Amino acid sequence: MIRDEGMLEQLLSTIRNFVKNELIPREHEVAEADKIPEDLIQKMRELGLFGLTIPEEYGGLGITMEEEVRVAFELGQTSPAFRSLIGTNNGIGASGLIIDGTEEQKQYYLPRFAKGEIIGSFCLTEPESGSDAASLRTTALKDDDFYILNGTKRFITNAPHAGAFTVMARTNSEIKGAGGISAFIIDSKTPGISLGKRDQKMGQKGAHTCDVIFENCRVPA
Repeated sequence: MIRDEGMLEQLLSTIRNFVKNELIPREHEVAEADKIPEDLIQKMRELGLFGLTIPEEYGGLGITMEEEVRVAFELGQTSPAFRSLIGTNNGIGASGLIIDGTEEQKQYYLPRFAKGEIIGSFCLTEPESGSDAASLRTTALKDDDFYILNGTKRFITNAPHAGAFTVMARTNSEIKGAGGISAFIIDSKTPGISLGKRDQKMGQKGAHTCDVIFENCRVPA
């Protein structure tokens, strides 16, 4: 639902002008360099684009689903790379925390996501399990107060820039399908995490994906 039509129109007008005057004129720069310039990223932070759907109590704008769709129409007028950068913070990167994270996790990560201080990334797809996500092979084995993660994730959006990963891994090998899978929020600097080469794509320059590899990565339970 739309909570305040006037406030929404003000937001949309601001984004519309930003797209027209700042983003569209520099699409060629992004395409040629395969990179979003830092000054544009900073302006996206200042406009609150990294925290559009993150609740206000955690520093975001807290827009609703319908409002987000209206915003997406405006951002869709320019290169998809720009929305790709902020997308995981507002979607699958933050949603798990908002829905099922502990309050401690929310307080630590969500304000940083909302400010664009760190970028979230969602690690689900694997080389052998893309559309059949419930067949993933990455494992997380309990070891006292830790889980030990091993496996490879593929085509992970924003992985080269991520500050935190939401990682799906199998914690119970006896339960087939989604029932044996758990989600972990992991700092990207945790030992045992490495990145593959950036994927070379036709189009979508500036929107980066790559493999994320976990080798005996120890995550506190």
